[in-house]
Amino acid sequence: MNQTLDLTGLKCPLPILRAKKALAQMQTGEVLTVQATDAGAPDDFAAFCRQTGHELLESRTENDVFILVVRRK
Repeated sequence: MNQTLDLTGLKCPLPILRAKKALAQMQTGEVLTVQATDAGAPDDFAAFCRQTGHELLESRTENDVFILVVRRK
């Protein structure tokens, strides 16, 4: 089941840790959408996906909130 996590207001490393926990409970191919305000989140999620094999489908900003879309490997 696809999920959305609102992680606004959390500082590194919490957004990655919460996303990692959510992804661990998801099935292959499911999509996790993360909303974060930590300035490092886009780079952190890009690195996280490179290291874990998950696919970063989208990284954009809406009203000072980073929207990061990850497909579970």
